[in-house]
Amino acid sequence: MSELAARSCVPCKGGVPPLKGEEIKPLISQLEGWAVVDGHHLAKTYKFPDFVTALTFVNRVGEIAEKEWHHPDMYLAWGKVRVEIWTHKINGLTESDFVFAAKTDQANSSPT
Repeated sequence: MSELAARSCVPCKGGVPPLKGEEIKPLISQLEGWAVVDGHHLAKTYKFPDFVTALTFVNRVGEIAEKEWHHPDMYLAWGKVRVEIWTHKINGLTESDFVFAAKTDQANSSPT
């Protein structure tokens, strides 16, 4: 388990600035295959052999989202799921977004 995946998301109450530039680099370097899009959100597309496996992954990530109180946008299609994560309260990235991304990767490696 990665260091990020072992942590918990911290609810954002707002009033804090989103992470920018150099603050993002040490966090994104701990993730594989994730992209920071326009300095605003994280995105990754996962590939699966069929629709049912992709749907199982979406449900697994949904369970994590409820537990962590951190909800990504997910786009389900046959054989793929795109996940986008940001902290809506501040309309940008927080450390919890990177924690959730690591947990999402971990959900992908879990047995079905």
